[in-house]
Amino acid sequence: MRIAERVRALPPYLFAAIEQQIAERRAAGVDVISLGIGDPDLPTPDHIVEALAEGARDPATHQYPSNQGEPRFRQAVADFYATRFGVTLDPSEQIVPLLGAKEGIAHICQVLLDPGDVALAADPGYPVYVNGPLLADGVARHLPLVPALGFQPDLEAIPAETLERAKMLFVSYPNNPTGAVIEDDFFARLVAFAREHDIVVVHDNAYADITFDGYVAPSFLATPGASEVGVEVFSLSKSYNMTGWRAGAVVGDREVVDAYWRLKTNVDSGMFGAVQRAAVAALTGSQECVREMCRVYRRRRDLLVTALRTVGMHVDPPKGTIYLWVPVPDGYTSASFTQQVLEQADVVVTPGAAYGPSGESYVRLSLTVPDDRLEEAVRRIEERVRL
Repeated sequence: MRIAERVRALPPYLFAAIEQQIAERRAAGVDVISLGIGDPDLPTPDHIVEALAEGARDPATHQYPSNQGEPRFRQAVADFYATRFGVTLDPSEQIVPLLGAKEGIAHICQVLLDPGDVALAADPGYPVYVNGPLLADGVARHLPLVPALGFQPDLEAIPAETLERAKMLFVSYPNNPTGAVIEDDFFARLVAFAREHDIVVVHDNAYADITFDGYVAPSFLATPGASEVGVEVFSLSKSYNMTGWRAGAVVGDREVVDAYWRLKTNVDSGMFGAVQRAAVAALTGSQECVREMCRVYRRRRDLLVTALRTVGMHVDPPKGTIYLWVPVPDGYTSASFTQQVLEQADVVVTPGAAYGPSGESYVRLSLTVPDDRLEEAVRRIEERVRL
């Protein structure tokens, strides 16, 4: 049987391999604590669940939804962007629902890339920034995030021959996996860069409301001119503990959003109406649930930072996301340190190299485990890990 080369060329998906590793050790009777996958352990807030249940009982949601989304959903996204980010969006032309950010990131490559076109993919970054272009018969080129620049890319260092073929660029702040945030004029420089080279910016905005220490994350679209050169992939997954719900939106440049909608009409049948109504409840309701979640993650962040420093590791507490991005000790690779932590402490962390070449010499640790399990992981790291 002949399988398409675009699929044969795909590497194993990072988190599928981690899940398999965990399952094998647990099957052998080992109590493994995973700090690998960023899947919130806290439940979706009650008012959102209730909105879903009410919507599911309405027969009007039982038929095909519109790919363009219910008007109330698009209006809720527009109102949220206006209130939260100071960004004005036209609900009829600048917003289309996504079945989660992952779907949006993968499919937008088919909207923007012809065979052989280049996508600049933040490195280290979400693996779909590389795999999405491959599935569109495009070419992914790593865009290194430079630690000395606060894990921003050096836009001036991109080779001219790469820029000539580049049609799109992926970035994400607050950043997965590094936890970096934007506190300078980087977005303004990115807008100017995109305009100069005719490149569409795709900003993966999954962690905007998971922030700490008084930091408030901006939207890329709040930058003057951004909505003319790019789009934002907005997700409810992390802010409202809705990873399993697959709810988000692509917003921004009218031409790109319209093209995305035309693609969507041919590849799926839209977001379940009850999920759209639940998303409306999330975006328009009290945001105290988000603030409380940030308090939980901040407590966990501080607990884990203290433990890692106790065993001699250097850790800078991030101002955003649900991850710690930690340099491995001298003499280790990201893979060898990951293996040592697993063997000595039965704790799973993610090797940084899995997020791209620039991730080598780092590991990522997730804060999305219950407090008692995180405390146990901390105890194991402090007592068992020997560097």
